[in-house]
Amino acid sequence: MADSVGWAYPPGIPADRGTVVTVGTFDGVHRGHWAVLQEIRARARETGRRSVLVTFDPHPLRIVRPEHAPRLLTTPTEKKEILAESGLDYAVFLRFTEELSRYSPRRFVEEILVRRLGVEELVIGYDHGFGKDRSGDADTLRRIGREIGFKVDVVPPVDEGTDPVSSSRIRSAVSGGRMGEATACLGRSYSLRGVVVRGDQRGRELGFPTANLSVGVADKLIPPPGIYAVRAVLRSGTFDGALHLGPRPTFQGSPPTIEVHLMDFSGDLYGEEIRIDFVRFLREVRPFTTVAALIEQMKADVVEVRDVLATAP
Repeated sequence: MADSVGWAYPPGIPADRGTVVTVGTFDGVHRGHWAVLQEIRARARETGRRSVLVTFDPHPLRIVRPEHAPRLLTTPTEKKEILAESGLDYAVFLRFTEELSRYSPRRFVEEILVRRLGVEELVIGYDHGFGKDRSGDADTLRRIGREIGFKVDVVPPVDEGTDPVSSSRIRSAVSGGRMGEATACLGRSYSLRGVVVRGDQRGRELGFPTANLSVGVADKLIPPPGIYAVRAVLRSGTFDGALHLGPRPTFQGSPPTIEVHLMDFSGDLYGEEIRIDFVRFLREVRPFTTVAALIEQMKADVVEVRDVLATAP
């Protein structure tokens, strides 16, 4: 941070037209966030300015209150890929440090938004808070804007059902296996990425070969154990799948796994990173008294998955 404080613009953002900026963690880049992004894009287009999103890595709570830091809906890599479809001119990822956490609202505005980004219009969500202890809000920004010379606008909440869309609501939905609610709030399926690794070949022996996934991001939010209808995005295309997440109680001593049976697919996936899009929670993981009973349940699961995905968006 300190090396770049004082620059009029960070490298890559020309200083000739000014900017329309939004600031936030944007975890999930959900429908409420998307409304803000489209607003700054529209305002930048109308005024001939550049649209800029400012976000943070790591999540600010991981620095200021690590015991309360949430599991992430989107990793930095996932966030960048989603933002690439937003049509914004720039996305600035600020490294969130203890030093930055001590910035007052005015110092953050002056040093980051004005001096470094040339803000002429700031657009924020209705629940935005920033600066030390989140002491800054929309009224704070409007007051600073009047003094310094930039405009502040607030985008109202986006509702899904009777409640606003928010990152905390989506975390609750994912943690509860309510994948339909999560999808409705996100505007897309909740996803998880993993590298295919070698397992114990148990699925192949049962007649349902699976790709075993290793998820390397420790703070990514993982849905609860269960059987899910999913879609898997591979280099070669997108395939329907039945995913097992969690323990394997039928086989004593077997470790928990994340493994997906891909329908209508054959091939070697070892070492490939794939994305799992969760569509619906089907059932809890439960033990079976015989392997034959487990196989019959797996057959029923595959039939249900096909039915679910045949009608899912």
